[in-house]
Amino acid sequence: MARISTHVLDIANGVPAAGITVELYSVDHLIQTAITNSDGRTDPPLLTGDRIAAGSYEIVFQVEAYLQSDQPFFDRITIRFTVDDEKGNYHVPLLLAPHGYSTYRGS
Repeated sequence: MARISTHVLDIANGVPAAGITVELYSVDHLIQTAITNSDGRTDPPLLTGDRIAAGSYEIVFQVEAYLQSDQPFFDRITIRFTVDDEKGNYHVPLLLAPHGYSTYRGS
């Protein structure tokens, strides 16, 4: 089954990042909104099906409230990626810290 999924890890504190609102967009069309659970994951995945349309997608992580700073450096983080295999698994994790982040294509 094809899917787009994510999880968020707070690498500054070494814990999953719970309570972050996550939005999935295809081009500029909102597909799904979810909130990370106590394991830092969206459950169920953001998008599943027999096929996922090829094209550009964006995951927007609303991190300002989670980072809880008087002057947050990030309010939201947008990761744009391309789906080229309509039957593929696209896992896009976010490794988050107050002043930096990283991502990769997971499995």
